[in-house]
Amino acid sequence: MKVTLLGTGTSQGVPVIGCNCEVCRSVDYRDQRLRVSVHLEVDGKSIIIDSGPDFRQQVLRERIKTLDALVFTHEHKDHTAGLDDIRAYNFSQHKDMPLYAEERVLEQLKREFAYIFSDYKYPGIPRVELHPITEDEPFMVAGVEFIPIRVMHYKLPVLGFRVGDFSYITDANYISEEEKEKIRGSKVVVLDALRHEHHISHFSLKEAVAMLEDLQPEQAYLTHISHLMGLHREVELQLPDFVRLGYDGLQIEL
Repeated sequence: MKVTLLGTGTSQGVPVIGCNCEVCRSVDYRDQRLRVSVHLEVDGKSIIIDSGPDFRQQVLRERIKTLDALVFTHEHKDHTAGLDDIRAYNFSQHKDMPLYAEERVLEQLKREFAYIFSDYKYPGIPRVELHPITEDEPFMVAGVEFIPIRVMHYKLPVLGFRVGDFSYITDANYISEEEKEKIRGSKVVVLDALRHEHHISHFSLKEAVAMLEDLQPEQAYLTHISHLMGLHREVELQLPDFVRLGYDGLQIEL
């Protein structure tokens, strides 16, 4: 399996519009973060989790020529806004794009992208097929097993996923003991860490590191990072050896 972090930034991305802080002015490519998303290549299949506003830019940068399915963690715009750009794959692959999400999320997509689901199909609009998933049962995506992991994003229930020895959890500030058991034994865990200070709906750096020390993967990477976290090169010096900051374009082989 090859995992590529397409984006590792929070909802505003980094740099933030109008901000002149040292992170937003940094010329270190690791400090320039698109909205959070990840690409999985498993057994010859190409799967992306979340299509945020930077989806087009991300797939062009990584030269992702084929896409077998999209899986969604939840309905927030920084995870769904790029859905229209799957049209390119519709045209090149000559088939509808499978979308996997909880029923609540699919209903939100139907409202926000109403033209995709209207009775009259305007020529050239995205073509999709919907696959409802639940937190209770593993599901197959293009022949690849996904294990859903229920986490909480303040009061919003969100899904993380385990695929083989890889677990991916973003937009969370609480994981129950029961759900932690689904993660344990993962070789690689990607987990959100927004900033140093406590936040109402995301793990802080300290909270994320404590969670990872509990889960004890072989390697962990942090994602959904804001400009308030600080410079990549400086924050990395504060982390345990098995925890690194993720960055856009980082590739992980399992």
